[in-house]
Amino acid sequence: MHLHAAIYGAAQTSAKLLLVMAIFVPLERLFAARPQKLLRRAFFTDLCYYFIGSLIPKLLLIVPLSLLAWAAHRAVPGGFYAQMAQLPLGLRLIAALVIGEVGYYWGHRWMHEIPALWRLHAIHHSAEEMDWLINTRAHPLDVFFGRFCGLMPIYMLGLAQPMAGKLDVIPLLFALIGSLWGFFVHANVNWRLGPIEWIVTTPAFHHWHHTNDGPELIDKNYAAMLPWIDRIFGTHYLPRHLPAAYGISAEMPDALTLQIIRPLQFTPFPAASADNTKEESLLGLAQWTPGPRPQCATIDQ
Repeated sequence: MHLHAAIYGAAQTSAKLLLVMAIFVPLERLFAARPQKLLRRAFFTDLCYYFIGSLIPKLLLIVPLSLLAWAAHRAVPGGFYAQMAQLPLGLRLIAALVIGEVGYYWGHRWMHEIPALWRLHAIHHSAEEMDWLINTRAHPLDVFFGRFCGLMPIYMLGLAQPMAGKLDVIPLLFALIGSLWGFFVHANVNWRLGPIEWIVTTPAFHHWHHTNDGPELIDKNYAAMLPWIDRIFGTHYLPRHLPAAYGISAEMPDALTLQIIRPLQFTPFPAASADNTKEESLLGLAQWTPGPRPQCATIDQ
């Protein structure tokens, strides 16, 4: 029985990959923001990350989300969750997307501001070329933390009802929409969508999140789907042009096993110097202290 479930899960994951590939590979050939090869550097490593990220974070989320739902249903009056359960599915989904996005925004921002989390998240930012598959390049613990931050407020506010005795599709839809949108915003396409960019995130918006054009331009555009959340918290940046460079200043090992293991090797850092960067903290070379946050949102359209 377990073997059949594993085979079915692998087939489902592979089918999703083929579907996404069938959509984005032609789009990137037709509307490429930059010319690059389909089988670029680390393409097969990112394929491995796709399958790792499709399995391990789900398993890691089972226990904490179950405990969170159990604790919330005992701490909050039952009538509140009963009222939330009566809301139409579409309204609950919209509310979950907004509330979950706020949770994810702060989880993502903490990944950049807390050195221990940056060690994990830097793997995702190590990509020096952008395409749809970069969405999957992430340490499994990084994926787990981001999803937990997004799902936690959804569970706490009763927008997901895991204790109702039946399958609740809200967490599934939240994860599915977020995953598909993640492929889109990483895609190597030259689209600019005008006023729509004020409402939902686009490739141009997220490409600036991956920039390596200078320290004054990094750590912006944390939102996954709703860019106006970055406007509210002062981290929005979207000029007319795309970044000139992507990636991080530190070197990332090519071997997948080293990428997975190295961030978990928490050896003491040497004393920090004035010119240390947060990328160096990934390599255990220095202690990184986040700089001041941007004070205002900007856009040039």
